[in-house]
Amino acid sequence: MASIKKKIDDAVGFIRSRTGMKPVAGIVLGTGLGGLAGEIERKVELSYEDIPGFVSSTVESHEGKLIIGNLAGSPVVAMQGRFHYYEGFTMGEITFPVRVMHALGAKVLAISNAAGGMNPEFELGSLVLIRDHINLLGDNPLRGVSEPELGPRFPDMSHPYSRRLMDIAHSFACEAGIQLRDGVYVAVCGPSLETSAEYRYLRSTGADMVGMSTVPETIVANQCGMEVLGVTIISDLCDPDNLVPVTIGEIIKTCQRAEPSLTALFRNVIERL
Repeated sequence: MASIKKKIDDAVGFIRSRTGMKPVAGIVLGTGLGGLAGEIERKVELSYEDIPGFVSSTVESHEGKLIIGNLAGSPVVAMQGRFHYYEGFTMGEITFPVRVMHALGAKVLAISNAAGGMNPEFELGSLVLIRDHINLLGDNPLRGVSEPELGPRFPDMSHPYSRRLMDIAHSFACEAGIQLRDGVYVAVCGPSLETSAEYRYLRSTGADMVGMSTVPETIVANQCGMEVLGVTIISDLCDPDNLVPVTIGEIIKTCQRAEPSLTALFRNVIERL
């Protein structure tokens, strides 16, 4: 069986055969949030199915493309759609693109997602910076055989999300009049949404929003030594005493309404790196 390092090298070799750009930042676009890809200039688009080691996204609104080009004058590599644990993929498959982004040269990882808002102060469509997370996925992407060249086996996670990038994001949001909150994100397996009792429990852990992604990618990015900026769009409200049924279509529509603010935020953070 090929080592992870060999698989990364194969993917990087394929991508570099299509473009000579060296990205400074990687971007992961979550559910309903693929529009930022339209802002990337001089881009090369590669289907996940064509890249060695990549799996194929199976979720609605996830296009399944890796895009390399310029955003705000800086070279970036963006995932237009991500992979989830609930799709049946391994943690290694979910996080493989982050390792490839790092190997291509990215030192920063900007991650977006849609999540249910459990904090009563959050509103539908709010943008929330992830200041910390709780991993309730039941697995860890670093579990298994360690390959030292990928980074430390026991990476420090005291500050998984970059304070420097959060300060840049807050500074821009203040200038642009965008309301930007902070919160703790908890990741669960899914794909079913949570019950009222589960929302009560998750809120009691100190979490402000709940989703089904982001944490594995953040763990691997920290192992690689990348700075991480995580931004959540509150796609549905999770008040256990007033819970209203929600569909994936409604979640996508909420994200699409909030997407222009997210696009402006990512664009300006990358511009100020």
